[in-house]
Amino acid sequence: MAAATSLPAVTPRAKLPSSLCSGTDPAMTDATASNLPFLDADEILAGITRWVEIETPSHDGAAVNTLVDMVERDLRRLGARVDRIPGRDGFGDVLEAEAPWGDPDEKGILVLGHLDTVHPIGALATTHRVRREGDTVFGPGIYDMKAGSFMGYYALQHIIRSGRTTPLPIRFLYIPEEEVGSPTSRARIEAAARKAKYALVLEPARDGNKCVTGRKGVGRFEMRITGRAAHAGMRHQDGRSAIREAAHQILAIEAMTDYATGVTTNVGLISGGSGVNVVPAQCHLDIDLRVPTPELADSVTARILGLTAQDPDCVVEVSGGMNRPPYGKSAEIAHLFAQARALAAEIGYDLQDVPLTGGGSDGNFTAALGVPTLDGLGADGRGAHALDEQIRYSSLVPNTRLIVRLLETLR
Repeated sequence: MAAATSLPAVTPRAKLPSSLCSGTDPAMTDATASNLPFLDADEILAGITRWVEIETPSHDGAAVNTLVDMVERDLRRLGARVDRIPGRDGFGDVLEAEAPWGDPDEKGILVLGHLDTVHPIGALATTHRVRREGDTVFGPGIYDMKAGSFMGYYALQHIIRSGRTTPLPIRFLYIPEEEVGSPTSRARIEAAARKAKYALVLEPARDGNKCVTGRKGVGRFEMRITGRAAHAGMRHQDGRSAIREAAHQILAIEAMTDYATGVTTNVGLISGGSGVNVVPAQCHLDIDLRVPTPELADSVTARILGLTAQDPDCVVEVSGGMNRPPYGKSAEIAHLFAQARALAAEIGYDLQDVPLTGGGSDGNFTAALGVPTLDGLGADGRGAHALDEQIRYSSLVPNTRLIVRLLETLR
C-alpha cells in the first residue's frame, strides 16, 4: 500500500464568465467534445475534500447548513438561480438551483445529491481521517455521497467555463437528510421531478463503477410492546416481560426475509426494561424492510403491521410503512442507460449497470413518478457508512465527464 499523502489545495483557475457567451450552439458534437477545457482530477478532489471536511450528520441541521452555505455561495458564483428552503424538525435547508440558461418552466434534467452523512461530529479527527493512499481516498461520507454531489457541481462549472449551454434546462437539488429517508425534503423532490424529463442521481457507483437502474423500496416500522412490571425476585410470576414478547416478535419479523423474492427484514434497534431486577414492562423495536416490487411492499407491510402479541397479557403496537417506493428498470430507464453507456464508451470505459440494489436513494421518488432515472453516477469506491469509506481517485475524471456529457446531450 502506498504511503498516505496530503491532499492538494484548491487549484486556481481562470475567472468564471459573468454571463454565458451569446450565440452558443447548445448541441455539442462528438468532435467538439474533445476540445472542452481540461477536467482536472486534482481540482475535483480538492473540491470534494472541502465538502468532506465540513462534517454533516443528518440530525445536526446547523452542521449541515454550514456546508449548504458553502454550496450556495459557489452556485451563486456560477450565476445559478438559487432557492434555499429553510429546514424544519431540526434538519438542514434544502438547496435548489437552476443553471443560468433555459426556460425554467420547460421540463429538463433534475440532478439530485445529498449533503448529509451518517458519521458523527468528530469522525474526521478520530475514525475517518481524510487521506490519500495511492488511488484510494478516505473520508467520512466521501463515497456516500459528497464526491458525487461535488462532481455534479463541478460538471455544471465545467460547462460554464466552456462557454456552453445545454439543450435542456438543468435543476439541482441538494438534500440535507437523505440518510434518514428525506422526511422533510420528499415533497420538494417530487415537485421538482414533476417538472423533469430526466433525473440523474449522483449517489456512488457500485460494484466496480457500475451505475444503478433499479432500487428496492425501503420501509421503516416501530413496534412498541407493553407488558407488566414486577419484582424479578419476589414476584416474578406477576410480571409479563415485554422483552420476552419482543424475542418472539423479532423471530417472526426476521423470518419474513426471503432471499428468493428479494425481501429482507431487519430489527436494527432494540430498547427496553428499567432495571435488571425488574420484569420489563416496555420494549421498543425499530424495523427495516427492503422489497423489490410494489406488490411485495404491500403484502409484507400488511404482515408487519398485522403482528399481534403471543402473550395475551402483552400489547403489541406497530406503526410505520414504506418511506421509499421500489422501482425497476423500466423501458425508459433502459433507454437512458443505453445512452449513458454509449457516452461512456466515447470516454473510454464500458459502463455496466446494477439493475436492482438494496439501498434506497432519492431516485426512488423520481422513478416512482415515472421520470426516467439514472442513479449511481458518482465516484467509484466502497465502504458506504463504514470506517473505511473510500473513493477511487482514478474514477473522478471519467465519471465527471460522463455527467457532463449527459447534461450536454440529453434532449
